[in-house]
Amino acid sequence: MNKSVQKLMFVMSVLGAISTLGGCASPANREAMQAAPVASLHQSEHSVAVRTSGGGDTGAMDSSNIADADFKSAIESSITQSGVFKTVIQGSGADYELSVSLVRLSKPLAGFSMTVTMEDAWSLIRASDKSVVWRKPITSTFTAGMGDAFAGVTRLRMAVEGAARENIAQGLKEISDLKL
Repeated sequence: MNKSVQKLMFVMSVLGAISTLGGCASPANREAMQAAPVASLHQSEHSVAVRTSGGGDTGAMDSSNIADADFKSAIESSITQSGVFKTVIQGSGADYELSVSLVRLSKPLAGFSMTVTMEDAWSLIRASDKSVVWRKPITSTFTAGMGDAFAGVTRLRMAVEGAARENIAQGLKEISDLKL
């Protein structure tokens, strides 16, 4: 390789490292994970309680993660906005229980475009008899590029939020197809 190519590769490597490490990781934001209202085929007159699991907090030296409480809040807000269920109940006493477990969150270590893939296990249970009404794994992907944010940690957080938003939209669309 000639000197100018080596110099260019070095400069690009340094810029990549700076943009990736140029800030502290921040957790996924619950408002940014909220899905746009789905076009509901069927709006249930029933209530639902939401449970989430499998998420994790974002540490100071970690990359963006999704906390269970934030994911739960984003799902609940998305349900309320879309009208898939009549009401969201905290705790017990709901007609249905929606459980969403984070199975896999694949994140890149670095890059100009950050693509995140998220897989969740969704299940809807009728509270009265504990029967499973619907169960499905849902996988979503979202990419945040240089046009979205300069700092790599910000692009990664945006990609995590986008994958969660897409996952919630897909899950609620599937549930709205049910006749509850």
